Amino acid sequence: MKIEKFEDIIAWQKAKELTLLSYRNFSCIKDYSFKDQINRASVSVMNNIAEGYERMGDKEFKKFLYISKGSCGEVRSMLYLALELKYIDKKRV
Repeated sequence: MKIEKFEDIIAWQKAKELTLLSYRNFSCIKDYSFKDQINRASVSVMNNIAEGYERMGDKEFKKFLYISKGSCGEVRSMLYLALELKYIDKKRV
């Protein structure tokens, strides 16, 4: 399949799913700084994929994919914290 727009990229589609899950799973959390941070990090994953693709150059796209990967690590780290704080349980991860 030829990628003609960033919405065709499977990683962007999965990142969008991650973002929606984050917003839904943490919507009732009263720890607003935690909620804001994990939601912003998940949005960053999908947005950096999109922005990198739109730059229309392999070098720029690669740079933004690395930034997106860093945001994935941030989300994963926040999920460990969410488990420890009992904001979520293992079944929801």
